[in-house]
Amino acid sequence: MRTESIKLDEIKRDWFIVDAEGQNLGRLASKIAQVIRGKHKPNFTPHMLMGDFVVVINAEKVELTGNKETKKTYWRHSGYPGHHTEIDFALMKRTYPERIITNAVKGMLPHNRLGSQLNKALKVYAGPDHPHTAQQPQTLEL
Repeated sequence: MRTESIKLDEIKRDWFIVDAEGQNLGRLASKIAQVIRGKHKPNFTPHMLMGDFVVVINAEKVELTGNKETKKTYWRHSGYPGHHTEIDFALMKRTYPERIITNAVKGMLPHNRLGSQLNKALKVYAGPDHPHTAQQPQTLEL
């Protein structure tokens, strides 16, 4: 038997739109990561950029289960000693709602050069408006 690998000119990348209103953050991010990676396609090849583009709207209306609304924090470091910053979920949701979904999906993608390219296929918007109507995105049901 021979293993067939897909060629670059055979890859077709589609556009999908996801409404995050009332969705659970982890389950939403997991499904988005699978679509961006291309795992839903029958000719999935792990080392190639063959996934689809995903546009997420209403990112400010994503939900968490349990008491994570008050307990969850986002942590980052500037590189200098003692200069780390912690932001809680409520503040992040008020100021940068797009980063909530972006960070969740980024953590579910590979942490290498392929993952950096895959991150560019995710477009997140806080409200219901987006500038990608020319690509005619299909609705992705979760």
